[in-house]
Parts: sequence; C-alpha cells; structure tokens
Amino acid sequence: MSYSKRWTALAVLSATGLMTVLDGSIVTVAMPAIQADVGFTAAGLSWMVNAYLIPFGGLLLLAGRLGDLLGRRQMFLAGNAVFTGASLLAGLATGPGLLIAARFLQGVGSALASAVVLGILVTLFTDPVERGKAIAIFSFTGAAGASIGQVLGGVLTDVLSWPWIFFINVPIGVATIALALVALPADRGAGWSRGTDVLGAVLVTSGLMLGIYTIVTNGPYAWLTGTVAAALLAGFVGRQVTAREPLMPLRIFRSRDVTGANLAQMLSLSGMFAFQVLVALHMQKVLGYGALETGLAMLPAAVGIGVVSLFVSAPLSARFGARTVLRAGLLLLIAAMALLTRIPVQASYVTDLLPVMLLISGGGLVLPALATLGMSGAEDGDAGLASGLFNTTQQVGMALGVAVLSTLAATRTDHLLTAGADQATALTGGYRLAFATSAGLLATAFLVSVVVLRRPAGTTAPDPVPAT
Repeated sequence: MSYSKRWTALAVLSATGLMTVLDGSIVTVAMPAIQADVGFTAAGLSWMVNAYLIPFGGLLLLAGRLGDLLGRRQMFLAGNAVFTGASLLAGLATGPGLLIAARFLQGVGSALASAVVLGILVTLFTDPVERGKAIAIFSFTGAAGASIGQVLGGVLTDVLSWPWIFFINVPIGVATIALALVALPADRGAGWSRGTDVLGAVLVTSGLMLGIYTIVTNGPYAWLTGTVAAALLAGFVGRQVTAREPLMPLRIFRSRDVTGANLAQMLSLSGMFAFQVLVALHMQKVLGYGALETGLAMLPAAVGIGVVSLFVSAPLSARFGARTVLRAGLLLLIAAMALLTRIPVQASYVTDLLPVMLLISGGGLVLPALATLGMSGAEDGDAGLASGLFNTTQQVGMALGVAVLSTLAATRTDHLLTAGADQATALTGGYRLAFATSAGLLATAFLVSVVVLRRPAGTTAPDPVPAT
C-alpha cells in the first residue's frame, strides 16, 4: 500500500476512534436539556450513558475476534454503518424509550468498529518509525475525545439544540465509510469455521455486559449481578481451555507485554478518566463553572496530551523504549493526582488547576506506550482479538474508575456533611479522597510496568516498536 493511502487509512481509523470516545462524553453536558425536552426521570436519565457503555464494553472482545474470522475491514464498515444510522435515530427520537434504544445501537456500532481499529493499524504500518507515529496519532484522538466532547456538546446544545450532538455524527460517519471503502485494504479473515465457539461468545458477551451493568449502575443487587457476571466470565475461561476452536485462544496471555499492558491500562484509565469526571464536577459544583466554561478549562489537558502524543511520544519511544516512556508518563500522572489531594475549597484555576492540567499531558506518553506493548505480542491472525481485548480493558477501566471513585467521593462527602461541614467543604473533601485513590491506582500501574513489563533478561537495547 502506498504511503499516502496508509495515512489516509489512519485518518479514517482515527476519525472513528474520536467519534467513539467523543460520543461517550458529548452527551453529559446536554443531559439537562434532553431531560427537559424528552421527559426523562432523574433516574432514567443515567441510561443515556449506561445504554451506550454496556453494549460497547460488552461486545468489544467478541467483535475483535469476529474481525479476525470474517475480516477486519468488513467489521469496521458494519460498525460505522450501525453507529451512523443509530445517531440519526437518536437525533430524531421524541421519547425516552426510542432514545435509549438508539444509544444502545450506538454502543453496538462503536464496539464493532473500534474493536478492530488497532488490529488494522498494526498490519498497515509495519515500519517501526511509521508505526510509532501512527499509534501516537491514534492515541491522541482517543485521549482528547472526551475533552473535545464536553466542549462540543456545550456549543451544539447552546447554539443549536441537543439533537445536533447526534446529527453531527451522520455526515462524519458517511464520509468515514466512503473513505474506508477506498483506503482500507480488503482482508478475507480466517473464516467462520475457524472460530464458531457459540457458547464461548454467549458466555463472554453476557458476562461482560452484566459486569459493566453492575459497575455503571451500582444498584442494590450489585453483589448478585456481579457474582453472576464473574461466574459467566469464569465459565468462558474454562470453555476456552476445552474448546476445539476457542473464541479467545488463551495463548495470547503468554506474552508478558500483552498481559502487563492490559492490566496497566485498566489501572491507569481508572485513575485518568475519573480525574476528568471528578475535576469537572468540582469546577461546576464547588467553583460554580458552567458546562462550556468547564470544557474550556480542561482544554489545556487535551492540548497537552495531543502535543506529547504527536511530537514527543514516538521519538522518546524510539530512543528509550516503550517501557521507559510508559513509566515516565505514569510518574507525571501520579504527580498530578498528588497535587489534587491538596486542592483548596476556593481553588484558583491558574495556581491550583492549571499545573494539574499540564501534568496530565503525561497521558500522551502513557497511552501510546500501552498501545504499542498491548499489540506487540499478538500474532497477525490474532491482531483483531488483541485489539478487542485492549479496548475492553480500556472501557472496563474507565467504568470501574468512575464507579468506584465517585462512590468514594460521595461517601466521604456525606460523612463530612453529617459532621457539620458546609457543602463546598464536604464536596472538596470527597474529591480529595477520590484523587488520593486515583494516585494509588496509577502507582499500582507503575508497579505493574516494573514487575510484569520488565525487559527480558539479558536485553539492554531499547524496546523496538513491534512488527507483525
């Protein structure tokens, strides 16, 4: 494939990655307008987010494997078509039921498309330097997507109306499909007969969906649904040991890089994504920022991640190796969370928040390094599976982080209110505890990078960017 066609393909893949992440956050600032216009109850409104996250996280692993079997290009096109159609349906929805159904279909489409993106990327870019740049660009679009979504959601809702947060996906989706038909190489896949593990597919999909449902809803029967989800996933692992053609060959976990990168990613994103949500809440509930003002205040973090991803990450990885770059980025993120544990009630943006936003640029080192390591141990025939696995741990990590840290913050806030603290002080105390926990999660990710992702014995040269 020609140089220009490869980079056109990367633009197509990155556009899908951006839409996928952006759609998870663009809804948040428009939710009050949606509630007033469509008639959601306060409890039902949460399903605007949950209905997207559950199928998205639950189908990634299955979609990645199906991409290996049926063709990654076909899976990518199908996912974009479903997502684009569902976006149109969501914008036209006039009632809660139809809107939630459309959000569910958006999650399905996002899973089908995004599960195979990294698998396509690593087969397109085999040159180590080019692959490093490509992964950095793709990682930037994902990292910046949530921040861009908050700003864009505020602008579209204020200037036009809430349906436009969905309508904007339609022309982008159509253009992405048209370019993908030209730019992405056709691939046949291994064939359906190589992996028709129907029981395994049912176990892993239902287990992941129920597990993510448990995390994001945190309902009164969470212990029961969580136990059932764990049992389903345990059954899936057992099935993969005995199946003649397993859906997820467990050989993929023989690679320390694959195993360690997925574990480190889950821990890292638990802390990073919770930062994004909790800092935004602190700005609005304690400092009195509006939705658009909050999005703009968080732009330095997105810009910093973008600059580091695009211009710093690849050269440093080529010089020092992905493991060293990953650890440096994690140290920057730990420092950011440590600063937030001391955030005052009446915080100044310039002195208290802006330094944190700049330190968060360490995410621009962490995410590309994790993507490189996470795909490095996969054979060519398992690239879609490795991509789906990597995206699954990403979604589970973000959902876990938000659920656990938000609960910790709320519990601490209630305790302080009971003890007589005012609202602002109690909220700030809750957020501080959550930020301290986030720092602990990132520190654990650093430990994983040292213990599990250590360089093989006897190797002194920097890590090469893996070739397929």
